[in-house]
Amino acid sequence: MTSPLRILLLEDSVIDAELIQEFLGADHFVCDVNRVETRAEFTAALKNNVIDVVLADYRLPSFDGLSALKLALSARPDLPFIFVSGFGEEIAIEALTSGATDYVLKTRLSGLAPAVRRALREARERAKRKKAEQALRRSEMYLAEAERLSQTGSFAWNASTSELYWSDGSYRVFEYDPAIRPTLQLVVDRTHPDDRMRQRQILDRAAVDGRDFTYEHRLLAADGSVKHVQVVAHRLAGEDPGHFVFVGAITDITERKRAEEERERLRQLETNLAHISRVSMMGELTASLAHEIKQPITAAVMDANACMRWLQRDRPEVKEACSAASRMVASVTRAAAIIDRVRSLYGRGAPEREAVDLNEILREMTVLLADTAVRQSISIRKELDLGLPRTTADRVQLQQVLMNLMLNGIEAMRETGGELSIASKRIEHDQLFVSVSDSGAGLPLDQSERIFDAFFTTKPHGTGMGLSISRRIIESHGGRLWASPNAGRGAIFQFTLPAEAKSEHAAPSVAATT
Repeated sequence: MTSPLRILLLEDSVIDAELIQEFLGADHFVCDVNRVETRAEFTAALKNNVIDVVLADYRLPSFDGLSALKLALSARPDLPFIFVSGFGEEIAIEALTSGATDYVLKTRLSGLAPAVRRALREARERAKRKKAEQALRRSEMYLAEAERLSQTGSFAWNASTSELYWSDGSYRVFEYDPAIRPTLQLVVDRTHPDDRMRQRQILDRAAVDGRDFTYEHRLLAADGSVKHVQVVAHRLAGEDPGHFVFVGAITDITERKRAEEERERLRQLETNLAHISRVSMMGELTASLAHEIKQPITAAVMDANACMRWLQRDRPEVKEACSAASRMVASVTRAAAIIDRVRSLYGRGAPEREAVDLNEILREMTVLLADTAVRQSISIRKELDLGLPRTTADRVQLQQVLMNLMLNGIEAMRETGGELSIASKRIEHDQLFVSVSDSGAGLPLDQSERIFDAFFTTKPHGTGMGLSISRRIIESHGGRLWASPNAGRGAIFQFTLPAEAKSEHAAPSVAATT
């Protein structure tokens, strides 16, 4: 069913009003007419939003059409207003120049329906155009706000004519007055001198081959400050061969660059702290290392003296001398191996990840710390899963973690003695599990997580970096490190690492006490 045409009719003649409705009905209009005669009635009727068109006589006893037109243009400027009058051509010109949509003579009412249809069509087109303009303005407002928040500007560049368009955001990035017409020379002038040659090469190449381009460069502001920007451009399709038009965006990435530099600085600081932590730990191992290295060197000296005695006899005992020399070589080789292990802990080189045997590292650390533990009346117990698969890791970093955890356990039992337990096993989800437990004083109350914070320490002369660095090392290997109270007394530190490959036949665990 067609909706009725809602008409506000300014007409004092009932007969003329009926004729108007009859002519519109003959042209298939279903009309809903509100007829008024006075200014007050017309003004009140205009407030009704459900009006499609105004039809008005030019002159009425107490009111006139031109006054009605002014009221309508003020209150409802988009509402079609058609004069339907008996006055002639001069009046029609005045009405149309005053803003009326159309003028139809009462003696030619056959033209009313086409005039109404035309007025309604034009009103719809105006409404559609207005809606599109509002949407465009809204879109431009959103785009401008998005550019401001993201510190981004858009641009268009005709590489053939060198014409350049900038959005408001681009003017902000380059710090130019929006009243200035953008040119490539303005871009070059604002570019950092050290980056201009590379920028020119990129733009020249794009102008020749029409390929999309992305690059970063620096801008040098008028006050001497430096900005980092990223330019991304895409060539529009459909242009004539050899004529390239690019659209793109320029983004201020200064804060991102600063953040990257700060992260790199912090990574370097962390690397330095990790190195310092390793070196400081070595001070605690001095006595143990001296004892361990002294033993094979002393044995080598004794074997060397024995070898000399065997060779200095009237009849040299070559067989016994060779045996002594072989023992001497073995002792010196053992001492060299110990020194190599220690030197690897001192190193500051870049991390090198490889397939490592976690049990082997546990054994190495047990050997290094054995004398330190014995001097504190501490035994070290190992319970290692001999079927433990390898893991991909930095050997030196894992040595550092285990040394940290084991020295912490030894420190916790320094006054009382006790047992340091080291265990390894494979758990679900292809994870390797290691635990280091002691029977010392235990964890600070309600602070099992704070002990991993940088610079937090319970030791009188501690740096508070060992556990923090250890956790970061384990997490960088895809694992997890945590602490919890030990059953009965003391603390237990545990960590996981991903296995390198599945092991179908795991050997049983073997317990050994040192």
